[in-house]
Amino acid sequence: MSEELSTIFKALGHPIRRKILDLLKVSPKTTGELDDHFPEVTRYAIMKHLKILEEGNLVVVRREGKYKRNFLNTVPLQEMHNRWVEKYMESTANSLLNLRTAVQEKGGNGRMETSKDFRIEQELFINAPREKVFTALTENVEDWWEFRLAPKGVTSHFTLNPVPGGQFIEKWGENEGAIWGNVYYVNAPEEIRLHGHLGMQGAVNSAYTYRLLEKEGGTLLQLSHTASGVIHENWEHDHTKGWEYLLGTLLKKYVEAK
Repeated sequence: MSEELSTIFKALGHPIRRKILDLLKVSPKTTGELDDHFPEVTRYAIMKHLKILEEGNLVVVRREGKYKRNFLNTVPLQEMHNRWVEKYMESTANSLLNLRTAVQEKGGNGRMETSKDFRIEQELFINAPREKVFTALTENVEDWWEFRLAPKGVTSHFTLNPVPGGQFIEKWGENEGAIWGNVYYVNAPEEIRLHGHLGMQGAVNSAYTYRLLEKEGGTLLQLSHTASGVIHENWEHDHTKGWEYLLGTLLKKYVEAK
């Protein structure tokens, strides 16, 4: 953990790198687009700054055709928060996404857009074999997945069947429940892909993927979540924070403690 923190602090130690993170917070960008924001700096220097941010796991790079698109990865910052700040605050969940409230919310600050899309890319390192992480993501999801769509005061339970056609489902009665995802691709223990609204409602197409890579005796978990359609103005932010909490806090603690 100390080595990971050293790389994060190094990545945050230069004003240009902090500015790059500010730009990526607004939206993912190619290296060329980032270079345009720093006319006084060479493209080579920007690439070096991006490499340091990538080594600190604060930037996730995805190739799209001949371009590389850079995404902000806030999970390491969440882990720093957990180490030094969380114990001085109320439950982290209070400041993050409450999916049940998001679904039930009407009007007010939940204004709808006509058509929009978002894409979330996150990575985190878990100090455990990927077979163990894959099992936690699927067969043991009930043990750590905190968000619920069940009515307040009602106990619900989760199951995820990791086979093509399987469902990630929450049940709170004999004929009551909600489907969080439908599995459409599995390559255990490397990858599983699902379609699912994840608390969003209406005309929305949403899909998310877990990829598990072996790294330094542990597992690098990569999340990709895309959504398009009639999107709430706050859904991208809320789901980004929600994934940080679910994977970077709850899943990581659960797997590493077992």
